[in-house]
Amino acid sequence: MIVVNTVLNKNDEILDEYIPEVEISDEEFRKTVVTLYFEDENANKVSSEARIIDPKELLREPYTALIGMLLSGPKDSNLKSIIPDGTKVLGTTLNGSCVTVNLSKEFIEKAPDDVNRKCDMIYTIVNTLTELKEVESVKFLIDGEEVDGFEEKSISLKNQFLRRN
Repeated sequence: MIVVNTVLNKNDEILDEYIPEVEISDEEFRKTVVTLYFEDENANKVSSEARIIDPKELLREPYTALIGMLLSGPKDSNLKSIIPDGTKVLGTTLNGSCVTVNLSKEFIEKAPDDVNRKCDMIYTIVNTLTELKEVESVKFLIDGEEVDGFEEKSISLKNQFLRRN
């Protein structure tokens, strides 16, 4: 299909006509943008990365799919995934406006030593999921269990986490 934009004067004479150089395919038309959060290596903070995806990727389990994209890592070479290698998403559920994320034990066992980096690790997930309009907070389970948190107990995982800017 070719779209032509025609501008007519009051006598219905063609004044200007525009034909796009590139036609948008049906496949491109069906793309959507998601925002993922990763660690910015240069600024030592959480930064966003927009990614164009087929919305079908989010149909069955949108929260699991988004965390899977986080685990796969960023496209931007200045960003990196701070979620520990080996972490698996065991399930996600939406209860009201809170998503409960069930992760494997590697999430806490292989977490960075620095408390600020642990916070960044949590907020890459929280900020990504709260980009969705139905999500206001995120709760974490480890291997299906509610846990206090990390070894030094600096951050409690029993709390619900709200978006951090």
